[in-house]
Amino acid sequence: MSLKTLKKVDIQDIKISGSKLFSQKDVLNNSSLKIPIRLIFINTYFLEKELKHNLSLKNVYVSRQIFPFGLKVHINTRTPVAFGERILNNKKILGFIDKEGIFIDKQNVEEKKFNKLSIKVFGWKEKFKNILSDILISQENFEFEIVKITFSTNGFLTVEEKDLKKILLGFNPNLINNQLQIINNLKIKFKKNNFSQKIDNIDLTDPNKPKIKVFKP
Repeated sequence: MSLKTLKKVDIQDIKISGSKLFSQKDVLNNSSLKIPIRLIFINTYFLEKELKHNLSLKNVYVSRQIFPFGLKVHINTRTPVAFGERILNNKKILGFIDKEGIFIDKQNVEEKKFNKLSIKVFGWKEKFKNILSDILISQENFEFEIVKITFSTNGFLTVEEKDLKKILLGFNPNLINNQLQIINNLKIKFKKNNFSQKIDNIDLTDPNKPKIKVFKP
């Protein structure tokens, strides 16, 4: 057994499970793992962290195996709930967003998981993931239907609801729960009288003083 741990791992000894989307080359290209390397010298914890971050994975479990010999990599992918767009080095990168507000590169998502998405997110940044998650999860418990979420270059948040149209939310993420509750209340109220057809936009940057702009006849 001790001799097995000193044996060197090569690419054919990397066994992947949990997803058919990734290959042994993806493991190598998205980590600092250099092969051939003795099995005992592989830092599985560090490798897990690298792969989870670089491949936008929900979880990844790496284990050294003596029988059968090799490195086992079990992958749990993220499930997208929205299309996403981010700017990186002045270039637009297309991908997806999951419920945790995590951006997933397009090549890291299985096609069957994004064929029914209706939400679009623009201007994603790492610092926006928590407020984005709050918005995406809220739709499970509220009546409204957000179809578009936009962060400007300076961080100003705007959402678009299917019937209420453009809603200005502003810069303060601490207000989001209150703002979402107001959106839900307005959705229920206006749904009864079709008033939403007259709305141009709603300003909730100060949730204590909501402002509704209507189309002028």
